[in-house]
Amino acid sequence: MDFEFWWLLSWPLFFVMGWLAARIDIKHVIAEARSLPRSYLTGLNNLLAEKPDKAIDAFLEAVQVDPQTVELHFVLGHLFRRRGEVDRAIRIHQSLIDRDDIEAGQRLQALNELGEDYRKAGLLDRAEAVYLQLRDTDRDEVAKEALLQIYQQEKNWLKAIEIARAMPADNSHRWDSVIANFYCEIAAAALALSRFDEVREQIGLALACNRKCVRANILLGDSYAAQSQDDKAIEAWQQVGLQDAGYMALVAERLILAYRRLNSEEKGIQLLRSYLEQTPSLDLMDVVFNWEMKKNGADAAYALVRDQLKRNPTLLGLEKLLEAAIHTAPVEKSMDIELIRGMIHGHTRKVARYCCNECGFKARQFYWHCPACGGWETYPPRRTEEFDLTL
Repeated sequence: MDFEFWWLLSWPLFFVMGWLAARIDIKHVIAEARSLPRSYLTGLNNLLAEKPDKAIDAFLEAVQVDPQTVELHFVLGHLFRRRGEVDRAIRIHQSLIDRDDIEAGQRLQALNELGEDYRKAGLLDRAEAVYLQLRDTDRDEVAKEALLQIYQQEKNWLKAIEIARAMPADNSHRWDSVIANFYCEIAAAALALSRFDEVREQIGLALACNRKCVRANILLGDSYAAQSQDDKAIEAWQQVGLQDAGYMALVAERLILAYRRLNSEEKGIQLLRSYLEQTPSLDLMDVVFNWEMKKNGADAAYALVRDQLKRNPTLLGLEKLLEAAIHTAPVEKSMDIELIRGMIHGHTRKVARYCCNECGFKARQFYWHCPACGGWETYPPRRTEEFDLTL
């Protein structure tokens, strides 16, 4: 009873204290709102209404009223950059950096924004210089990410490797794969110049980073093939099958040509058939299908595709089946089959693409580095239909 009586007496006191606190907060908010330039509020309204041009005009007026407002400068710089007026954004952020009255954190933010301005303008050397200033500061992680993007754009793979090695160790598996691809980029450039010793050196570094790097063994095989060492090329490409049989489709034609030069083409086809049995692949089937059509005729090609369709039913496979059927059917029926095949071909052109797992960008050719999102090894070596379209 004593407790209940005390509570009844005290609750009006709590109510009065809460009311006073609310009044004080409201007065504080009103005072702050009145101290802001009216143009600042107008700018905010225009931003919310998705009218960036009018917002910029309002914020410029607000800055003239209160030029010391750092936050307004950041807002203006961001709006200018979004609108493509990068030169004006650069001037705003550079003016902030040159000021003596801003805090250290704000100066770092201004440097970061200036780096983004330079990147947007395509001035990568200036952007690099800015981000290097941000290394070993509170913005170190942001700086490393930006520098990595810059070095990839410049194809400066050695510097990209250096930055990637400095990335957080909690995602080391991802960075090992990325670094291996950087070494492969160096190897590919060396291969184009026939610097075969350099190719093998870089391939060795790539495999040391990531022993599952399929691309490294593909390039190694290419380097041996370029020197007419077909036996070593075949050995390298066979390693691809041990790493991931799905990628054999990327080297199937090169493998057959190498076996042909060694007068062992039949052995090469048997090898590809064994991979096709392990991992159904439209691209791999296409290589074997063309060989069967040329060497053993339409009946053998038809039997091959029919068996594959039972295991992996796709429109692309059906088109190949009809292609073989045209050669085996009577003349009066072959025209009908050709008509059906032509109708299906219109659909297969849309699904015979590779698709990035990260961003969904589709392309007719296979990419190790997605041209849309910049991801490495984000393209599976299979056509989109094999993932999302079946009969």
